Amino acid sequence: MQTGVLIYEDNNLLRDSVAQMIQYSKEYLLLGSFANVTQVEKQVKGLQPEIILMDIDMPGGVNGIDAVKKIRAFNQQVQIIMLTVFDDNGNVLDAIYAGASGYLLKKHLSGRLMDAMNEVLTGGAPMSPGIARMVIASMQKYPSHEENKYQLTSREREILAALAQGSGYKIIAAQYYISVDTVRSHIKNIYQKMQVHSQLEAVAKARDAGIV
Repeated sequence: MQTGVLIYEDNNLLRDSVAQMIQYSKEYLLLGSFANVTQVEKQVKGLQPEIILMDIDMPGGVNGIDAVKKIRAFNQQVQIIMLTVFDDNGNVLDAIYAGASGYLLKKHLSGRLMDAMNEVLTGGAPMSPGIARMVIASMQKYPSHEENKYQLTSREREILAALAQGSGYKIIAAQYYISVDTVRSHIKNIYQKMQVHSQLEAVAKARDAGIV
């Protein structure tokens, strides 16, 4: 069964190029492609995508970050990959807190888009290298050391720390001699306790609270 994808991108050429990449793939089905997010709630509810590719800078008075907040108000499951031009964009952290699942620089789309979508569907948080560095630097700059804020167990803290280091589920399972399903169960509990819905947001909140 193909995975449904929505695109929100105001650049017509880029939007058409991404749409063609998805249409040529066997794994993904293009459900819609839009130049703005003015009808994002209606479109997401009606089309029910598994993945949304969301530009940050959008016309029409509502940007990509605002759109993510609107989507997360009624849908916690859809994976949202943000598309941006610059890896030093100050909006990156705002989008993570809003509920973004991953980040890609637009210049990397042709080579990394499919891998990023595959990654986000399996629990990963795809990010361009420059954005990953910027996120880590920002989290290290503003720790608040509220270590017991989320009442995580010692194992949950260990797994969260491994996620912060970029370890995948299989690597974490091997590191702690547990099954991948057990890792998934721990991560589900972490998400519930921290009231997040993505790896990026969990790591961001954990760094902000001084947990990792």
